[in-house]
This record gives sequence, C-alpha cells and structure tokens, in this order.
Amino acid sequence: MASVCAIVVTHNRKELLRECLAALAAQTRPLDRVLVVDNASTDGTRAMMEDDYGDTELLALPENQGGAGGFHEGLKRAHADGAEWIWLLDDDTIPQPDALEELLGAPARLAPDSPPTLLASKVVWRNGRVHPMNAPWPERTRMERVIDGAERGLIPLRFATFVSLLVHRGTVDRHGLPFKHFFIWSDDVEYTSRAILGGDLAYLVPTSLVVHKTDTPHFFMSAPPERFYYHVRNTLFIIRAPGRDRRDKLVRAWVLVSTVVRYLVQHRNLASAAAVARGLRDGLTSPPAG
Repeated sequence: MASVCAIVVTHNRKELLRECLAALAAQTRPLDRVLVVDNASTDGTRAMMEDDYGDTELLALPENQGGAGGFHEGLKRAHADGAEWIWLLDDDTIPQPDALEELLGAPARLAPDSPPTLLASKVVWRNGRVHPMNAPWPERTRMERVIDGAERGLIPLRFATFVSLLVHRGTVDRHGLPFKHFFIWSDDVEYTSRAILGGDLAYLVPTSLVVHKTDTPHFFMSAPPERFYYHVRNTLFIIRAPGRDRRDKLVRAWVLVSTVVRYLVQHRNLASAAAVARGLRDGLTSPPAG
C-alpha cells in the first residue's frame, strides 16, 4: 500500500487546526503520517501540539514564511523521508471522512500508462457551494483528455490549489518544490501549472470533498492592501517565468488585469492603489523564480 503523509500548514488558528486534525484522524483510509508545519504561531499552537498531539509530528519554523514557505518545507521533509504521496492542506481545510480514499482511488480509473501525479479534491465553502478561490480550472486544449476523464468521473486540470491536493513524489523529483519567495497566494497555481506544463497529469476528483472554512468566499476582493500586493506581484512572477507558452501568459495577464480593476473599484483609497503599484513594480523587477 502506498505511503501517504499529510502536510498541514498553520499560523495562529489553533482551533481550526484542531478541527482539521480531527478530520484527518477520521479518514476511512488511515494516514501513515501527519506533519504539521507551524509558521511561528503566537497563539499557543506549539504548546497545544505538544500537549494534545504528541503523536503528530510538528515542524516549528522559526519565523513566518507564509503558506509558500510552509508547503515548501513540508514537501521537502516528506519527500526526503520517502512518502509516495503527500497530501497538502491548509489548517482551515476540513476533509470529509472518505476524502483521501477517493483521491487514492482515482488512478485506478485511468489507463495504467498515464498515471496522474496531482489529484485535487472538490473544495466547497461553509455554505456548501464551490469555493470561488479553489474552483477548478479544467483542461480545454486537449479534448480527448477531457472526454476520457469525464467518462471516468474525473476532470483534467490546468492547475490546482494546495487546499487538499495529493502530490506524488515523482512531481517533486521532476519539478522541485514550491517557491518560498511567493510567501502567500499563487504559489500553488505556479507550482501545479509548472508541473502540468512539464508533462505531469492532474485531475479533479469530484467525489473527494473538503470544506474550506475561510471567513469569506472571496480572498482577493476582501483582502487588505498588504495582502493583495502578493496577488499582483506573484501573478507577474508567473507571467514572466520561463517555459510558459503565450496562451498561458495571456490568460494570467487577463486574470491580473480584471482582478486589479475590480479591487481598485471596490477599494478606492490610496493604500490600495499603492499596494497595486508596489506589486507591479516588484513583479516586473524582481527575479520570478526562486
């Protein structure tokens, strides 16, 4: 049986982390290992882990490296320790009991000569609707894959988020790790699209369900300026990165322009405009790759 290590990245949300860990413990396919990566929390997370979850491995980072740094370090350790599959989750992600079992069952539905290496769950918000920030981006250019996937109950993807993503160790072998310097936002989009453009196969598994318990369903539009900055900068990093075709760059440019316009219309203040300006400057002048 393939070994599976769950990586949960957390920062100052210990009660949600409790709920996530309880859901992991209740999986119908038990995990071989759970690794919590704590991004220098100050709310007592480390003490809680030591007191109540002594059997769960804790990687306590000395400083907050953001989601990108947390997943980078978690993937690095799990891969080095030999895990065949690595299940990536945020601390506010609550998987249904059979979520992992459904993910692991997906490869058997596909041809053995085309094994998937990235398998994503269906992510819903608290109200049960598909979470807008984790909505799947289906493959549209290779129609034969779309039809074949549909016949097998799977949806081929162009990218996925780290909110319940099962990653095969071969992806790390071929494509390395997520870029730490992204800090937050778009590190998962960059990593998964980089792997898919490099030949890896990714699928959404609709029968694997998780609830993403964010405060609102729209991260970008409700984000404070200091966080929206990362969306602008990191999207430009992806556009500028080598190895991406023209169509991919154009799609991401359209996403960037449309979200920036919407954000500035909704947040008509100097701080928002300054954050966008800084994001554009840094995204165009700093090295895009880590």
